[in-house]
Amino acid sequence: MRWWVKMVTLTQLNGATKQEFTEMVGWVFEHSPWVAERAWARRPFRSVDHLFAVMADVVKGSTRDDKLALFRAHPDLGARARMSSASLSEQHRAGLQQLSFAEYHLLTRLNRAYRDKFGFPFILAVRDRTPREIQKALEQRLAATQEEEEQRALAEVLLIAWFRLRDMGIEER
Repeated sequence: MRWWVKMVTLTQLNGATKQEFTEMVGWVFEHSPWVAERAWARRPFRSVDHLFAVMADVVKGSTRDDKLALFRAHPDLGARARMSSASLSEQHRAGLQQLSFAEYHLLTRLNRAYRDKFGFPFILAVRDRTPREIQKALEQRLAATQEEEEQRALAEVLLIAWFRLRDMGIEER
């Protein structure tokens, strides 16, 4: 369990009102509580895996505009701007808050090029990655097509959400 979440059980999630449910897991998808709101109607959840599968289905089944809004809700990696507690913690653990001046400016330039090309920030599940690995991934993905990158961004968003949901330590009782 991480410091930014309160321990909950599957029973609590299944018995929660839509508002309560959204408050408990709506943060899992960066500034996009609509995912939890839509998933709530598909209760009861048999397990954390089932909850994640439902939330992933909600995202996959959403419109392209909804997906793009979800992508745009993510902060630039290494940005020194306000972001959710979860993003801040994830980026800190990846070393992105301790970049040198040169590393920070290179990452800022690459983030800008990526955003200009694709219309949303570079999204990568940074868990267990170094700043150099993140930079290399960003450089490589700049060569992708719009369609390829939207698919990759979706996969990364889902991976980030899975990590966050798993880290909540939801008890399956």
